[in-house]
Amino acid sequence: MSVRESQVEAAVRAAKRERRGALVGYLPVGFPDLDTSVEAAIAMARSGADVLELGLPYSDPVMDGVVIQEATQQALRAGFRVAQVFEAVRRVREAVDVPVLVMTYWNPVLQYGVERFAEQLAAAGGAGLITPDITPDSAAEWIEVSDRFGLDRVFLAAPTSSEERLELVARSTTGFVYTVSTMGITGERAELDAAARGLTERLRAHGAETACVGIGISTAEQVASALDYADGAIVGTAFVRALRDGGVPRLAETVREIAEGTKR
Repeated sequence: MSVRESQVEAAVRAAKRERRGALVGYLPVGFPDLDTSVEAAIAMARSGADVLELGLPYSDPVMDGVVIQEATQQALRAGFRVAQVFEAVRRVREAVDVPVLVMTYWNPVLQYGVERFAEQLAAAGGAGLITPDITPDSAAEWIEVSDRFGLDRVFLAAPTSSEERLELVARSTTGFVYTVSTMGITGERAELDAAARGLTERLRAHGAETACVGIGISTAEQVASALDYADGAIVGTAFVRALRDGGVPRLAETVREIAEGTKR
């Protein structure tokens, strides 16, 4: 791991000192339009999100649920361009002192140019990338470039991961390990909790200091349950749905409600 201090890890640690843990909130850039997505991200930070995860809309979002897919497709139809991600990050960071990660599939970064992407993200004040479809063993260029530009690299871990893979993820990740209970369709809540809890314990055994869990969490109670074993809880669909159905005011209200789960 890099020796530099991670903005994201610092924010998660601060949330654990002050409360039970961190709330990581996801929204796609450009939904329903660029200006509203920036306003929404700022509102999310001001309403209780400790870390922001801004999604880069992509034409083949294989790991996203229907609500997020529909939102990203709308952004693409409206003419979303990759450069707008850097504009959005810059505008959000000018307004709030909350770390901003970009969640992106790897192909857009590759097409844009890995070093060019990293340089512009760092210049905009971004904290790093969440990359759901690359693994550390195939990310040598990104690991080198992210270290050079001081960016976090958040890799995913799943219950199906081997111990060797978890070791590599724990060693290569900065910020936090994105801990998913299942790579398929979510099942019963108790089963998901057990899977995520077991995975978090395995990651800690491999030296992962910070793990945030994203498993279809959508209520304050589910956040509180995740924070029994993880350092942070990641919420996406519930926030995208709130923005879609009630605009920024409804989103802010939903973030405040769900953030209650982080309190002691």
